[in-house]
Amino acid sequence: MRDLDETDAEILRILAADGRRSYSDIGEAVDLSAPAVSDRVSRLREAGVIRRFTVDVDRSTLRAGTPVLIRFELSPGDTDDVRTALRGSEAVEHVFTTAESDVVAYARVDDEAVGDWVADVVGVDAVDDYSVDLVSDVDWSPSVHGTAFALECAECGNGVTNEGVATRVGGSLYHFCCPTCESRFEERYERLEEGAT
Repeated sequence: MRDLDETDAEILRILAADGRRSYSDIGEAVDLSAPAVSDRVSRLREAGVIRRFTVDVDRSTLRAGTPVLIRFELSPGDTDDVRTALRGSEAVEHVFTTAESDVVAYARVDDEAVGDWVADVVGVDAVDDYSVDLVSDVDWSPSVHGTAFALECAECGNGVTNEGVATRVGGSLYHFCCPTCESRFEERYERLEEGAT
């Protein structure tokens, strides 16, 4: 598997700043041809480093409501359900999970209706407590500066180094830290497929 290098990191920085930059513009910045940039972007997408290209919308211009940060203290085991519920709400822009397994959401909700919104979206049974902070300003600046590439083995979760392997299984590309993990994953996939038919 090819190592991700500084050129890949610079391409990611440029795309994070402006996802609409043309491949020829990016190529000039990293000293590559437009087709070479296109190839690298395709490989980064296939590797799962780039998941999608999005539009950064100032939702305050499109949506009414008060911007708030809501921190949920949850019962053990409820984190995934609450995250799923929050991600499904159109009022929520961002969802974070802390090291303590609390969930924090940035959302725009109707004035005076946060309690009702929490009850409707999350439900009160899963929430031990929650706090609400009003947000006066938001500056979202996604960046790839200071990060290292860390592909994760689909089988064991260890980091994938340049000695790892990448394999297509069932039409999707997976990364493995070693041939043993690759083999285990493929065997389990085949057993699951046989059981499904």
